[in-house]
Formats: sequence, C-alpha cells, structure tokens
Amino acid sequence: MFRSASVGLPFVQESSAAGGVVLMSARIRVVVAKPGLDGHDRGAKVVARALRDAGMEVIYTGLHQTPEQIVETAIQEDADAVGLSVLSGAHMTLFKRVVDLLGERGAADIVVFGGGIIPDADIPELERLGVAKIFTPGATTQSIVGWVRENVAQSVA
Repeated sequence: MFRSASVGLPFVQESSAAGGVVLMSARIRVVVAKPGLDGHDRGAKVVARALRDAGMEVIYTGLHQTPEQIVETAIQEDADAVGLSVLSGAHMTLFKRVVDLLGERGAADIVVFGGGIIPDADIPELERLGVAKIFTPGATTQSIVGWVRENVAQSVA
C-alpha cells in the first residue's frame, strides 16, 4: 500500500488578507483498489496519480484485494471515497460486495466509484446497487478528477 505525498496535510490552507491562516476544507481521501484476481494495474495507478496530483490524498491498496480488505482499509483510513478498477469481468459481484460491506460496517457515506471493462448494459444495475459512477475505457483522468471533486467534495466540506 502506498500513500500520496499529501499525507499529514488534512486541510488546504489559504492565507487571509490579515496575515492569518484560514482552513478552507479537508482534503478528499480516496482509496484506489484492485479487487479480485485481475493483475492489470496500470489504469488504477494512472488514476491514483491523477487524483494525487489534483491535491487529493490517495491510498493505493495494490493488487488482488478482497472486498473485505478494501472496506477495512477505507474505514481505517477514514476515506471519503473508494475507487475500484475491475478488468476481470467480475464487476457485478465485486462492486456489489464492497457497497454491501460498507453499509454493513456503518460506512455507507463512503462514495464508491470505479471503472474498467464494464459493459454499458451493466452500468444502470451497478448504479442501482449503490455505485455512484462508472468510468469506461476512454474516460480521461481530467473527467475522473472533476467528477470526484464535484461529487465527493460535497460530503467532505
């Protein structure tokens, strides 16, 4: 597991005109995870880096994580969101299990989003199950960062 460079900096600081420091808002904390047996992690690492470069705190869990491990990490790290990358075809099972476990652990406020090779036909069902957003191949890192800022930042502020 690795953390972004923003560890230890929970708030964005801005100097006021009077010379004091005003705490503006907490940093968004995102757990990026690769559930299941899929070993293709380049996309997850690119997204993790983009989120970090955008000023978010990122905890990358590494490969082959179980839904239980992902949820435990999200809770321990006080995450605002969990981003899942699934390329194995097990997205319906893995996303659902993470959402269900978060609910069981009293952490349903953690926003779940993700991407991978996910058929368009499966997206409405994933959203019905509680996944906030699915990014499909071709999504830009800018669109992912923008979505996280708009949709996760609301719960942090």
